[in-house]
Amino acid sequence: MTLKMAAAQWHSRERNYAAELESCRLERVHVEYGDYHPLKAITVTESKSKKVGRKESTSSSSSSCSSNSVADPLSSVLDGTDPLSMFAATAEPVVATTDVNRKKREQEECIGSDFEPWSSKRGEILARYTTTEKLSINLFMGLDRGKPTTPGSAVSEKVRTRLEELDGLEEGSQKELLNLTQQDYICRIEELNQSLKDAWASDQKVKALKIVIQCSKLLSDTSVIKFYPSKFVLITDILDTFGKLVYERILSMCMDNRTALPANFTPDNVNDTAKETCLNWFFKIASIRELVPRFYVEAAILKCNKFLSKTGISESLPRLTSMIKGIGDPLVSVYAQAYLCRVGMEVAPHIKEHLNQNFFDFLLTFKQIHSDTVQNQLAVQAVEIPIYLTLYSPAIDWMLRCIAYRAPEALLMEMMERCRKLGNNALLLNSVMSAFRAEFIAARSMDFIGMIKECDESGFPRHLLFRSLGLNLALADPPESDRLHILNEAWKVITKLKVPQDYISCAEVWVEYTCRHFTKREVNTILADVIKHMTPDRAFEEAYPQLQSIITKVIAHFHDFSVLFSVEKFLPFLDMFQKESVRVEVCKCIMETFIRHQLEVTKDPVILNALLHVCKTMHDSVNALTLEDEKRMLAYLINGFIRMVSFGRDFEQQLSFYVEARAMFCNLEPVLVHLIHSVNHLAMETKKVMKGNHSRKTASFVRACVAFCFITIPSLVSIFTRLNLYLHSGQVALSNQCLSQADAFFKAAVSLVPDVPKTINIDGKMRSSQAFLLEFLSNFFSSLLVVPDHPEQGVLFLVRGLLNVIEDYTWEDNSDDKVRIYTSVLHLLAALSQESYLYHVDKVDSNDNLYGGDSKFLAEINKLCDTVIGQILEHLKALGKEKTLKRQSALALLFFNSILTHGDLRNNKLNQLAVNLWNLVQKHGFADTKTMVKTLEYIKRRSKQPESSYLGDLAVRLPLQSRT
Repeated sequence: MTLKMAAAQWHSRERNYAAELESCRLERVHVEYGDYHPLKAITVTESKSKKVGRKESTSSSSSSCSSNSVADPLSSVLDGTDPLSMFAATAEPVVATTDVNRKKREQEECIGSDFEPWSSKRGEILARYTTTEKLSINLFMGLDRGKPTTPGSAVSEKVRTRLEELDGLEEGSQKELLNLTQQDYICRIEELNQSLKDAWASDQKVKALKIVIQCSKLLSDTSVIKFYPSKFVLITDILDTFGKLVYERILSMCMDNRTALPANFTPDNVNDTAKETCLNWFFKIASIRELVPRFYVEAAILKCNKFLSKTGISESLPRLTSMIKGIGDPLVSVYAQAYLCRVGMEVAPHIKEHLNQNFFDFLLTFKQIHSDTVQNQLAVQAVEIPIYLTLYSPAIDWMLRCIAYRAPEALLMEMMERCRKLGNNALLLNSVMSAFRAEFIAARSMDFIGMIKECDESGFPRHLLFRSLGLNLALADPPESDRLHILNEAWKVITKLKVPQDYISCAEVWVEYTCRHFTKREVNTILADVIKHMTPDRAFEEAYPQLQSIITKVIAHFHDFSVLFSVEKFLPFLDMFQKESVRVEVCKCIMETFIRHQLEVTKDPVILNALLHVCKTMHDSVNALTLEDEKRMLAYLINGFIRMVSFGRDFEQQLSFYVEARAMFCNLEPVLVHLIHSVNHLAMETKKVMKGNHSRKTASFVRACVAFCFITIPSLVSIFTRLNLYLHSGQVALSNQCLSQADAFFKAAVSLVPDVPKTINIDGKMRSSQAFLLEFLSNFFSSLLVVPDHPEQGVLFLVRGLLNVIEDYTWEDNSDDKVRIYTSVLHLLAALSQESYLYHVDKVDSNDNLYGGDSKFLAEINKLCDTVIGQILEHLKALGKEKTLKRQSALALLFFNSILTHGDLRNNKLNQLAVNLWNLVQKHGFADTKTMVKTLEYIKRRSKQPESSYLGDLAVRLPLQSRT
């Protein structure tokens, strides 16, 4: 077998594209009304019996179907029965008690996902209540000493030993660590927490209890009073850990035969061993002499009462509430009450009597804050009353939040009345506004304003009360008749604030209220006042988060950007963001809102000028250190803006805008790419408006669009982006009869191909570029079919130039892409030799019209075909020598199919080449038998057509060889 070819043996098959297209169309079948249609809706009927029986599915469009209608393929498989309905029919009926239990459980479980848990407050407290003073902590020396007991010692000896250890805890030596920083103190507390877990894991229960008692004692120490709320958070974390360990320990003892207790177990389900252990824990805790640690440790294991008695928790809560009355320090007392509320909400949310009692006890003892003892303590620590009062806020807020959870409006009225009786105490009033539902507070806004006015400002700043009221009004609307009066009353106080941080914290809240209920006039007034307060001494530099919040709220309520940018003080407000990173974040926020809410294109000069300024700010932030993800985000936002700008039929103004945008955003490649596509679209829109008949003016405009693209593309970095844009822009130029410009684009693409690197970066990984090059060249060949030859360049000058580039390109070793490209070139050349091409560009004469089937033109095509075929055959021979026979078989089949599709097999030499290729495919046993059989069947089927009868002789000469 030989693959040699004589010169000029290629002959293209004459194609009748219209007939081929018609032969490929689907057969048209007339469907009568009421007949089966695959898109007709299907109604699945539920089976009533347990046995699966055949049951017709009915159509929703007609009540019955004729007996000769075609059955639905899906329902026929299922015998007309939905499998889920079959399952439901055979399943046993579910006892209704499940729903009853669920409803009962929902009624008992009063706390839901809408309740804000303590964990959400923890981080805020730790961040807010800090200190630079030195702290101390007492470490008991006996913690690390354990007394070994012999296995045979009596139980009474063990009990006595444990009692002695507990006594030693209270009477033994202790070591005080002094001069600890806040961070050191936190580390020590965390070490104690870990020591607790380690002691428990090593079955040293007494040591674990010692640690918890030691930590609880720290809560009676207020020597560094400003740090007390954070200390409370850290210590109660340890108490929570201890309570969980004890509860899980007793729960594990209740497992009989490895069966766990049900979720809603009763004491009757608990065995005697677990109950005895539980009682032992409560007895140990009852022996603690000091009140504060005894209260906290018992509260930590309050949940364990479930193992002993159904009413254990409800009986313990009032007793623990009474214990708190023995704590003399009001700050220590209020946090003890808060901890009991916290534990109570977790273990018995339906019992709220202790919550109310705790809070009312606090109100009765609230006057202790002004006692001589407290005043002397504050004087020693140099803490002022306003600062001291803020220490109560977390505890009072938490207690009120628990009390107000799903509480009726009447409770708010009761709390307001108690506040009045206490002389409108500002601290209490602030907590009430923070705890109750915003709807309740908003409905009584004027009442609260009246109470705020009567508050004594010396203890708790009045502006904080207005801030709390504003937070509620941002969530709920007050009566419409009161809205303006509320704003005036609040702003009278806020605008007089001298400290910038106090002012901006309140202004930030009330801006949202203003945006919700008033027009741009009032918003402009607020922004002007903010600028007035924050500009002196560059106070805005310390308030960027609050200023960002104000901008976010303003643009969230003004979706009409023509109104937003007509607010006189909006852009001057933006000028306060002079730190670049913050300024860029604000600009991104503005653009995200614009893209999300701007539904119609715009040409409003106010919007365009403002947003160009915003986009320019984002663009200018790009530098060599900017991450690629950040660049993509900025480009996405800028492109979103460009996409929404339209000047309608004023195409020249539109092009001018794109030119200006190119100059402003030259550092972001995705923006330049978008601009090129936009200008190409503009050129095609011009053609559409002119219906393809350009005037002198529109022809000049289209050439300007083409020039924009030709100038911009070389500035791009990505080589495949440039290649594809050259091709796309050349197609646009060709469609608009700009032939010389189209040639320039295509020449530029051809000259760029040698620069394609072997690998490219895709999502951070280096990958071979040949697949992308192959795809581009295939698209390029499709365009070259309709590109007319230049009168001064010779026949098929672009095709020849591209073939030379492909030949000189350094392809990867062990790659067959070069041959695949040559195969595509062969398809192009076959299409170029037809009398009439498959497709054309309107008002552009392709080579079929220029040459009119000239014999010299066809001879040139055949020469090129012979050259390409020679290259393909040389590669096939090389594969045979290299023993890469599987690749040789695949390429030979590809080449055979190309000849079969595009070649004129009446030519004997081409016919013989096809037979040789067929044999080569099967020669070494790498051919897919199914593929070969289907190919041969296709040839035989085509041979039955009159114009392809010559294929019958070819089919006879194509044997099928077995793998063996």
